[in-house]
Amino acid sequence: MQFPITRMRRLRKTPQIRNILSETKLNPEDFIYPMYFKEDLKDNEKEHIDTMPGQYRYSLDAGIEEAKKLEELGLSSVLIFGIPEKKDDKGSSAYEKDGIVQRAVRRLKEETDLIVITDVCMCQYTSHGHCGIILKDEIVNDETLEYLSKIALSHAEAGADMVAPSDMMDGRVDAIRETLDANGYDDTLIMSYAAKYASAFYAPFREAVSSAPSFGDRKTYQMNPANVDEALREAELDMVEGADILMVKPAIAYLDIIKTIKEEFKMPTAAYQVSGEYSMIKAGMEAGYITEEIIYESLLSIKRAGADLIISHFAPEFLKGKI
Repeated sequence: MQFPITRMRRLRKTPQIRNILSETKLNPEDFIYPMYFKEDLKDNEKEHIDTMPGQYRYSLDAGIEEAKKLEELGLSSVLIFGIPEKKDDKGSSAYEKDGIVQRAVRRLKEETDLIVITDVCMCQYTSHGHCGIILKDEIVNDETLEYLSKIALSHAEAGADMVAPSDMMDGRVDAIRETLDANGYDDTLIMSYAAKYASAFYAPFREAVSSAPSFGDRKTYQMNPANVDEALREAELDMVEGADILMVKPAIAYLDIIKTIKEEFKMPTAAYQVSGEYSMIKAGMEAGYITEEIIYESLLSIKRAGADLIISHFAPEFLKGKI
C-alpha cells in the first residue's frame, strides 16, 4: 500500500500516540551514575569540577547523602571512582582496606539499596598517571594484572556488587575472575570496559580525578578510534574470560560499536557517555547554541543503539524530570 491509503503521519498525530508507539524508552533503571569520592575532603564538603559543570568531587559523607537523594528519585546503580590523598608508582592506595573507594562502598551498602559498581584501575592512584605498572619506561601488561586483581578483590571484600576494570590490559578479566573466585567472591559481577578507545573525550575526567599521564599517552593499551573489528575481538576475549557485562566507551561517537557488540554477542551491554560528551553538551547549552532537549536525544541514541545500561552524568537530570 502507498499514499493516500498509507499515511505515516497518523502514527505521530498526538503526544499520547507518539508515546505509546515509541520504539525506544528510557527508564530510571537504565542509568548508572558516576560519582567521585575524594579522600582529603572533610565532613559534608564537596568540590565543583570546573571542567564538568554541575558535577562534584565528594567527601565521604557528602557523597553518601547525594547517593541517597538520587536513590529516592529512582536511581538504581552508581559507579564509584576514588581520588586518594597519596599516590605512588604502584598505586598502593587503590587496594588499601580503608581506601576511599572501599569506605564509600561499605557505607553505600550499609545505608542504601543501590547496586554499587567500582572502577578498577590505577591511573588515579599512580604518581605517573598511567593505568599499569611501569618498568624501564614501559607500561607492562602481565605485572599489572596482579595489582588490578588486588584492587578488585579489595572492592569485593568491601561489598561491591560489581567491579569494572577500565585499564585495558590484556587478560585482566581472567585474572580478576580467578582471584575473586578463589577468595569466595564468585557471585561478584564483572562489567568489563571491553571496547575502551583512546579518546579525546576523556579530557575533563582527567582533570576531575587528576589522572593525566606524566609522560606519553595511553594509546598502547586503549583502542584505536579507527577500529571496529578490534573491538569485536576485545569484547569476545572479555566474554570468554568471564565478563558478565560488556561496556563501550565513549558512547555517542561510538554508537556503531555499541550496536555491533550487542548484535554479535547478545550480552548485557553498557555504554559510557563520558565527561567530554557531557561537558560538550553543557557548553553548547550555556552558549545558547543548543537546547536541553539534546540531552534526551543523546541518551535515547545510546539506548537505541543497543545499550542496556547507560553510564551518564546526566542521570540526575533525567531522574528529576528536567529532560
